[in-house]
Amino acid sequence: MENQKWPWRLTLIRHAQSSYNLMSNTKRSDSLYIKFKESFDLDPFSATTKVLALKVNAKFALKTGDHDTPLAPKAWEDAVMTGKNLSVIRTSVPDTIYVSPYTRTLQTLDAIKEGWPALKKCQTVEDERIREQEHGLSLLYANWRVFFALNPEQKALSDLQKSYWYQYPQGESVPMLRERLKSFMTTLTREHSGQDILVITHHLSILSFRANFERLGWEKFIELDETQKPINCGVTEYRSNPGDGASGMGKLKLQYYNKSLL
Repeated sequence: MENQKWPWRLTLIRHAQSSYNLMSNTKRSDSLYIKFKESFDLDPFSATTKVLALKVNAKFALKTGDHDTPLAPKAWEDAVMTGKNLSVIRTSVPDTIYVSPYTRTLQTLDAIKEGWPALKKCQTVEDERIREQEHGLSLLYANWRVFFALNPEQKALSDLQKSYWYQYPQGESVPMLRERLKSFMTTLTREHSGQDILVITHHLSILSFRANFERLGWEKFIELDETQKPINCGVTEYRSNPGDGASGMGKLKLQYYNKSLL
C-alpha cells in the first residue's frame, strides 16, 4: 500500500487459559494459600509467613517451565470459538500470522485455526521476540508473594524500584521487554507495510505493545495492568491509514482492546 509505513491492520490475541492460569485461580480459594496471604499482608518477613510460604510452594510448585506450560483442559474450546467468531467479523484472512513459540500460544493458534480453517493456508512465523516477559528465578516459586517471602532482599528491592522497573533475578524488567518488542515492531514496518497481521502472544507482551504504540509511561502501564489486564483469548486491534501521523506514512490507532469473542 502506497505511503503506508505500518500494517493497515494489526490484531493481537492473548493465548487461551493455561494450566498455570488455572492453577493460579484455584490457589486463590485454597485455605492454605488464603492463610499464607493473610500472614504475608500482616508481615511478609515473619517466621510464620516463611513457614506458610514453604508449604504453599510445595503444594503449588510448577511442573513445567514457562515455555512449555500447556493450555488448561477446557481452554481449547475457547480458542476454537474465538477463531470461529473472528472469521465472522473479518472479511479476509491475515497476510501473515506471528506466534510466540511457547506451548500455550502454539496450542491457542492451532485451536483458532480449527475454528477458522482458512487460517491454515496463511504464512505462520514463530518469533521468540513476542514471548512473555522472562520472570527468571521467581518461576521456581510460582507466586510472587511466595518468592518475596522467601527472598526478603528482593522484596525490599521491588518495593524501592516499583514493579515496572524491578527485574527478577535472571529475568527481565518491563522496560527490557518493551525494548525487545521494538525490534519486532521494526519487522512490522520493514516487511509488512500495508498488510494485515495477526499476532498470538502473552499478557505482558500485549500491554507492552500498547505502551510502545501509544507511548505510554510507566504509571499508565501499571494502571492498565491493575485495572484492564488482558484476558485469555482477548482480542486487540490496531489500524493504520495512509496520511495518518506526523510523517503522513500512517500511524497505528487502537480500534478496540481486550475484546472477548466467546
